[in-house]
Amino acid sequence: MDIKEWAKIQESLLKSQLKIIREVIRQDSPPRFKSQTKGRSQMSTAYDVLHAAEKPLHISEIISRAREDFSVELDRDSIVSALTKKVKAGRTFKRVAPNTFTVVDSSPEKNPLPT
Repeated sequence: MDIKEWAKIQESLLKSQLKIIREVIRQDSPPRFKSQTKGRSQMSTAYDVLHAAEKPLHISEIISRAREDFSVELDRDSIVSALTKKVKAGRTFKRVAPNTFTVVDSSPEKNPLPT
């Protein structure tokens, strides 16, 4: 074994030891960063509200139900914009009246394939 190989092995061992030492030191100290719990997205909240309603809802009602059912405050402009983008793409949501949306049902039993 030449000197370079020996030095690389020593470096690897020292890095591992330093990592373990730092872990031991951190165990007694408070975490450096607060852990963040990931919240629900506005779109998933809107989907759940509309899916549970099983009927079209005006954006005001979607926001109200999101607040009541999920304790989530939806930003009106943001959620309308996001829903409109999904409507234009033909995915997930459908606009049935001004600012009134419903979930597009793509289940096979409701939309059977032609035979």
